[in-house]
Parts: sequence; C-alpha cells; structure tokens
Amino acid sequence: MKRRKFLQNASLSTLGIVAASGVAACKSDKDSPKKDSKVLVNAAKPLVIATWRVPNATAKAWEVLQNGGSSLDAVEQGCMVEEADVKNSSVGKGGLPDRDGNVTLDACIMDKNGDYGAVMCVQNITHVISLARKVMEDTPHVIMVGEGAEQFAYSQGFKKENLLTDSSKKAWEKWKKTSKYKPIINIENHDTIGMLAIDENGDISGACTTSGLAYKMAGRVGDSPVIGSGLFIDNEIGGCTATGMGEEVLKTVGAFLVVELMRHGKSPQAACEEAINRIVKKAGDRYKDFQVGLIAVNKQGETGAYCIHEWFNYNVYANGENKNYKSDFYNKA
Repeated sequence: MKRRKFLQNASLSTLGIVAASGVAACKSDKDSPKKDSKVLVNAAKPLVIATWRVPNATAKAWEVLQNGGSSLDAVEQGCMVEEADVKNSSVGKGGLPDRDGNVTLDACIMDKNGDYGAVMCVQNITHVISLARKVMEDTPHVIMVGEGAEQFAYSQGFKKENLLTDSSKKAWEKWKKTSKYKPIINIENHDTIGMLAIDENGDISGACTTSGLAYKMAGRVGDSPVIGSGLFIDNEIGGCTATGMGEEVLKTVGAFLVVELMRHGKSPQAACEEAINRIVKKAGDRYKDFQVGLIAVNKQGETGAYCIHEWFNYNVYANGENKNYKSDFYNKA
C-alpha cells in the first residue's frame, strides 16, 4: 500500500472497533462551543489540563499538586493512570498493536528547566512515561529506542509485562481479516494522553504517552515522543501538547509552534487555532481525512484548545474542580 493511502486509512483504523471520547473544549459538554472564545479557562495555580476525557488521570495529577508535589511529578503520575488502564486501547498496557501484533509504546516528558526525556518503540514496559523520566534524569541522553530502551528499563527495576491484552488481540485478529478501514472522523483510535501542569510555584511541566497509531507499520513513530512536535514546555511562556495524526503534527513542529505564538503575544486559544490552520493549509484537501487536536496553557494559567473536525474532549482540573470540556474546531465552511 502506498504511504499516503496507508496513512490516510491507518489514521482512522479503529473507528469501527473502539469509540474514543472526543478532543478539547471551551464550555462544558452540555453547552455549545463559543467560536470567538480566546481564553477557555483563566484559573489560579495549580492547574492540570489533559487531552481527552481522562478525569482519573487529572484527578491523580491534582492530588500530587495539592500535596505539594511538583508539576513534573504530577504529569508523570497522571499519565501513569492511563498507562495502567487496559480499557484505554491507545495508551500503555492494552494498547492496540502494530500490524505484526506487537504493542510498542512511545512517551516523552519535559520539565520546567527545559530538560527532556523520551522513549520510542518500547515493548513489554507499561509505564514508559516513567522510563522517559529516567532517561532524562539518569542518562546523558534524551532519547532511547527499542531494545536498548527496554534493557535500560530492566536495569532500573521496571517489570516485564505482556502488553497485548485479550481484547486488543481480538481486535487485531479481526482487523487482519480484511486490513481495511471504514473512516468515521472524530472517533478514531489515537487518543494519546498529553498532560500539562502548573504547580504552586508557577512551574510548568508536560508529558505525553501513547501506543501510537493502531496497526501501524512496525517501527513507526509519531509526534508524541518528539520534542517540539507532540510536546513542548517553556517555563517562561507556557506549554502545549498534541493528539491525533502524528505525521501531520510533525510537519509543523506543532507544540513548539503554539508556544512560540504565545511568546509573541497570542493567547493559548489563538495560538492553537493558528497552528491548526497551518496544518490544514499544508495538508490541502487531505485535512478531511485526519484529525489533530492541540491544548495549551500559558504562564498565567489561561488555557486553549482547538482541533480539526468536530470537537474533542479534554479535562481541566483547577480551582478544586475537575471538568470536561469540548474544543472549538476548524470548519472551512
């Protein structure tokens, strides 16, 4: 299958198998998004924001912050909740495999100092977000991949686990019968969790973890573990993380772009909208075949979210309240 056709199909691979929640929001689920909203939440610190409907993850991160933990501890422990949830078929244990039946995980983490750690194509390790942090703090490197990253994990005491659950195996076996997809925009299965947090000191950190595109070609890596694309933090300005079709985010270095736009005075919402517009412009008519969502926060605790196609859900935990929102979205019409 030619690369473009494969990516177009694969981006929507599990639409008929697993229904995801949605992308990010300016009002609660019961309300319609306001298209002129430039600031979604103006909250006092601390604050947690995460892609998709992940209230258990944001609650855990909030708990860490309330107990005096750092934003780095918060995003790590928040993401670990989703990595351990076998019902989430695009993160951690239970993630859908590549076309050969192997579950491979990617993750990255970035702290207030701009330090960064990432792992790619890792098998048999559930908590790759913690492994990424180990790479950042305990090695002279910033990225480790494949078998080398896995061996490093064992040396650090990580447990070897079979990540392919019965549910994911059955879905993969069903897919193999036809290897065909039936696209339905906005419920595709690549709801990566990206999380941003501001702690009591006003310091910002971020994390991103995923099993990537379902039934991807072996060795494929998307935007999630790539600094500047799936995640970027500048503690003087803010942070951004992405979800959706990683190949398209990589082409614009999406998360870095949003932070730079905020540096030049745009609100998080306006910055997310500008970044999505650039992705659409670069893709041309192909934008109709994939989804990308962005969330962002600035140093003041203002948040933003925007996506291609419909809306997507995201969680914000601030001021003692854990709320789910819906994003505004690009609509050419």
